[in-house]
Amino acid sequence: MPTPDPQKLTELENRIARMKAATAPKPAKEEHYTMANMAWRMVIELVAGIAIGFGIGYGLDWLFGTLPIFLILFIGLGFVAGVRTMMRTAQEVQNMHMAQAADEKEG
Repeated sequence: MPTPDPQKLTELENRIARMKAATAPKPAKEEHYTMANMAWRMVIELVAGIAIGFGIGYGLDWLFGTLPIFLILFIGLGFVAGVRTMMRTAQEVQNMHMAQAADEKEG
């Protein structure tokens, strides 16, 4: 059995590495998915605030027998709480983008 030529083996390994690099899938842009996740998070925060307000308001109205008063009040408070939470999330996203922009400017 003949011994393999080390130079040909090295060339073959290099060719294989180039072919693997050329056919490797490109990594997806994570920023797009991160922003979509942030948007869904904000929507869920708003809906959760309203749903919790609805539950508390309906429970208090059922307990006291005053059906629309607490329901309307706590749905409004839940909406306000959801909006405040959304604004906090938006501030986090803005701070994240500003930090990335500063890192890109430095680098």
